[in-house]
Amino acid sequence: MAVTAQMVKELREKTGAGMMDCKKALTETNGDMDKAIDYLREKGIAKAAKKADRIAAEGSTLVKVEGNEAVILEVNSETDFVAKNEGFKELINGLADFLLTKKPATVEAALAETMENGSTVEDYINSAIAKIGEKITLRRFTVVTKSDNDAFGAYLHMGGRIGVLTLLEGTTEEDAAKDVAMHVAAVNPKYISRDQVSAEEAEHERKILTEQALNEGKPENIVAKMVEGRLGKYFEDICLLDQSFVKNPDQKVKQFVESKGATVKTFIRYEVGEGIEKKQDNFAEEVMSQVKK
Repeated sequence: MAVTAQMVKELREKTGAGMMDCKKALTETNGDMDKAIDYLREKGIAKAAKKADRIAAEGSTLVKVEGNEAVILEVNSETDFVAKNEGFKELINGLADFLLTKKPATVEAALAETMENGSTVEDYINSAIAKIGEKITLRRFTVVTKSDNDAFGAYLHMGGRIGVLTLLEGTTEEDAAKDVAMHVAAVNPKYISRDQVSAEEAEHERKILTEQALNEGKPENIVAKMVEGRLGKYFEDICLLDQSFVKNPDQKVKQFVESKGATVKTFIRYEVGEGIEKKQDNFAEEVMSQVKK
């Protein structure tokens, strides 16, 4: 029996499973809707789909280096406890290996890719969800390539709560690249250097600092000079090369990198759950709502 788009849509609505999973289930069961639902339940996919509305803001990052290629990724779970589970660690390691091999462009493309065992990455994750019992998502990843004359720096902080991958060009000293990665983990810069800061952002900050100085009652004839000084401090806060090196505060990161004959090509910093709105349960309100019933 031919599987139609309408049948796939209906199965998705009934189970919440992914489109490719629904299509495969219908194909395997010759279009029988009830058997397709059972198929998804047996595979643990329907169970996984029921968790889709939960918020997965915990989890872990991982950085893996293989020769001249490296990947940094974040995989989310619902609880920090699960992130320490051996099954979760196996999952994130398997994903890292796959991403290094296939180098998909996006998370969506990655989920649709087929692994060596014949299942899609999405199936692979859903299988882990069925075993572990929590919603798990591949949130983001970046694959970076270097030359033989460059160095990767990989650093995980707090067991993977923060992950950083750096690439230094012009040196093969991995320890130096790791030191920069540790700095990035600690200080969280936004840019490598000042020339990456847009003119709009710099001007916006300049206006704010000008208003601050005027509101402090500073004479207008010295405000401009004060603002440029404070703007320099702003750049130090957000630009990696301008920052005081955490391992030697008397030295700027730029000076440390230059002492190695290197330049910072890129850095990627992932912190678990950043930007995800976590559900905040109000226990008092929950109790009151039950009392009123």
